[in-house]
Amino acid sequence: MTNNDVFKKLRVALMLRDDDILEILKLVDFKVSKSELSALFRKEDHPNYVECGDQILRNFLNGLVIHLRGTKENPKLPGEVLSQRKTASIKKPLNPNKPSFKSLQQRKVDTAMPSVKYKNKSKVKGTKKS
Repeated sequence: MTNNDVFKKLRVALMLRDDDILEILKLVDFKVSKSELSALFRKEDHPNYVECGDQILRNFLNGLVIHLRGTKENPKLPGEVLSQRKTASIKKPLNPNKPSFKSLQQRKVDTAMPSVKYKNKSKVKGTKKS
């Protein structure tokens, strides 16, 4: 398993976006651009694929420890940090008073207009009109 695979699995397991990963890397004063980061997550056969070095993964893991546990002066509980991320990512409920998209589209249909009849469509399958 390569460093890229480990990095990808951590990203998926912790539901981290590129911005979150950049913030975690900033905690340990490690600067990476967004394009460099996306190159790490590409498939191996992609032309812009970059192999993740030990230094990047090490700094990410150190930053992740600080992100989840906090510092000695300002400790955090990892469970609370992860639960805050989950509540922030939950979508807000739909407005019950707002009509659905489908009902709005059905209102726009002109019912006075007859349905279209196609000339080339035969009524029995498998037979063609000559």
